[in-house]
Amino acid sequence: MSSDDLRALFLLRDDLVFLNHGSFGACPRAVHDRYQELQRELEANPMAFLGEDREFPARLHAARQALAAFVGARGDDLVFVPNATYGINVVARSLPLRRGDEVVITDHAYGAVDRAWDYVCRRRGARLVRAAIDLPVESASQVAREIWRQVTERTRILCLDHITSPTALILPLGDLLQRARRAGILTVVDGAHGPGQLPLDLTELGADFYVGNCHKWLCAPKGAGFLWARADVQPLLQPLVVSWGWRSERPSGSRFIDEQEWTGTRDPAAYLAVPVAIAFQAEHDWPRVRRRCHALLREAREEITRLTGLTPICPDDGLWYSQMHTLPLPACDHVRLQRDLRERYRIEIPVVAWRGHPYLRISIQGYNTRRDLEVLLTALPAMLKAQHAAA
Repeated sequence: MSSDDLRALFLLRDDLVFLNHGSFGACPRAVHDRYQELQRELEANPMAFLGEDREFPARLHAARQALAAFVGARGDDLVFVPNATYGINVVARSLPLRRGDEVVITDHAYGAVDRAWDYVCRRRGARLVRAAIDLPVESASQVAREIWRQVTERTRILCLDHITSPTALILPLGDLLQRARRAGILTVVDGAHGPGQLPLDLTELGADFYVGNCHKWLCAPKGAGFLWARADVQPLLQPLVVSWGWRSERPSGSRFIDEQEWTGTRDPAAYLAVPVAIAFQAEHDWPRVRRRCHALLREAREEITRLTGLTPICPDDGLWYSQMHTLPLPACDHVRLQRDLRERYRIEIPVVAWRGHPYLRISIQGYNTRRDLEVLLTALPAMLKAQHAAA
C-alpha cells in the first residue's frame, strides 16, 4: 500500500503537511473507530464495562498480553499507564535513593524526564548528573564512553533514552545496560519513541525498567502507554496513586499489576484499543512501511544538508535514526520559523533551540509522501532567506 493509500486511512486534515508524528502521534481511522466504540460501550452501561466482577479484568488482561507479545515481554511484567512520563514518575518516586547517591541521565533527555529525576533527587538529597553527549556523534563507543564517564561508586540509577526526544538519536543501549548490571546499578529506559518505530524485545534488552508510549509510533489512541519491569525488581515499585489495587480484595496474583494498573476510575478505552493498533500495523506490513519512511527521511536529510551546508548530527545509517531525525539549521529565530512554516505553508514540524542552536526535527510516518517533503523543501529556504534579509 502506497503512502497516499495509507494517508486515506488516517484522520489527518487533507491540507496539513504533518511532519511531527513524534510529538503526539496520529491515529488511524479504524483504530479510532474501535476506541470510540469502546467509549460508547462504557457509557451505555458503566457498571457492566468497568465492574471488577464482570468482563473488564479479562479484557484488560487480553490487551496487556497482546502488547507484551508485541514488545517481547511476559504479560505479567508490564502494566498500562497513561504515558511514558507517568511510568518514569512511578519508577523515580519508588526507587531507593539516599543523600549523596547519584542518578545519571544524559543532556539529551526529554524535559519532563529530566524534571522528574531532578525533583526526586532534590527531595532525597541525591545528585542528578547529566552526561553530555557531544554532537556530531561518531560511534557507539564514543557515546557509551561519554555516558559511562559520569558513572561513579555513588551512582545508583542510570536512565537512558531509547530514542532521544530533542535530537532523535537511537542510543546504543546494550553495552551500557550490561555494564550497569555488573556494577549493581539499576537501569531505566525511556522508550517513549520506541514501540512501533523500533523492533523491541524487552526480555533481551537487559534493562530493569522500560517505559513506552503506544500513542506515538504504534498509532494507538492518546493516553496509552506502558511500564515494564523485570520480575525481580517489581517489588521495588510503589503505587504512584494508592487506590483499591493496594492490598487488593480481589488480587490478580500480581501485586505489581494490582497496584500500578487499578488506581481509580478512568476511561480505559485507549488501553483496550492497543491490540487494534498492533493489528492495523501487522495488516499493512509495518516493517516495510518503516523502511520506506526511513528512505524518505534519508532524502530529506540529504537535501536539507545540501541547503544548509551544516554537518549532520550523526552518521547516515539505520543505527542512529529510523523514522525521526534532527538536523541543524543556520542561525535563525526558531520560534518565528516554526510559526511561519505552520501559518504560511500548513507544515507542522518542530523547530527548537537546543544548546543554543536551532534544529529541525522531522518525523516521517506511513502517511507521509514525497509531496510533503517537497513542500518543506520549498518553504524552508524561503523562510530562512526572508529572516536573513530582515536581519
